[in-house]
Amino acid sequence: MTIATLLVFALVALVAIATPGPTVLLALANGSRYGMRRSLPGMLGAVASDLVLVGAVALGLGALLAASEFWFSVVKWLGAAYLAWLGLRLLRSQGGLDIAAAGGAASGPLATPRSIFARSFLVAVTNPKGYLFCSALLPQFIDSSTPQWPQYAAIAAVFASLDFAVMLAYALVGARAVKLLRRRAVLWLDRCCGGALLALAGSLAIYKRT
Repeated sequence: MTIATLLVFALVALVAIATPGPTVLLALANGSRYGMRRSLPGMLGAVASDLVLVGAVALGLGALLAASEFWFSVVKWLGAAYLAWLGLRLLRSQGGLDIAAAGGAASGPLATPRSIFARSFLVAVTNPKGYLFCSALLPQFIDSSTPQWPQYAAIAAVFASLDFAVMLAYALVGARAVKLLRRRAVLWLDRCCGGALLALAGSLAIYKRT
């Protein structure tokens, strides 16, 4: 794999990552609810899911989902149910943000670093679209005449770095909105993100392999 090939992959991946999706919406909501520092575990969860996705493609699991209707349906319905659950929680939120005097940290239910990490990780890792997308995209940048694992490792590093940067930007937008509008910003961001997650859950539920 050449540097030019890796740069082309980075450009394509950046466009795909920056397009609003479940993990992006969670980063935005986390930034508004918890502030930048406490949103970091969610970003790390998204990065961990990237490593799982790339590893799955390298092992051929993405191709398995593309070939098996049963396993595709299992992952699809798990992902749709989890997105719907998160969306409903955000829609029912009352904008319960408690801005601390120092650093704008938030307190509230399910605000532990572990739970924030787990939510972002599970949202990405239970989305079959991610596996199918990576299965279709990544092999195009792999040189089959040279060892493949180093190439997949380079792709994973680039993909994870870009994802972290995009999550950071969205979390910053959410945190800045809170600083400007405080509680009302959290309430409306929660409702918008919750509605969007429900819509994504619905689209995933009716999604079929092509």
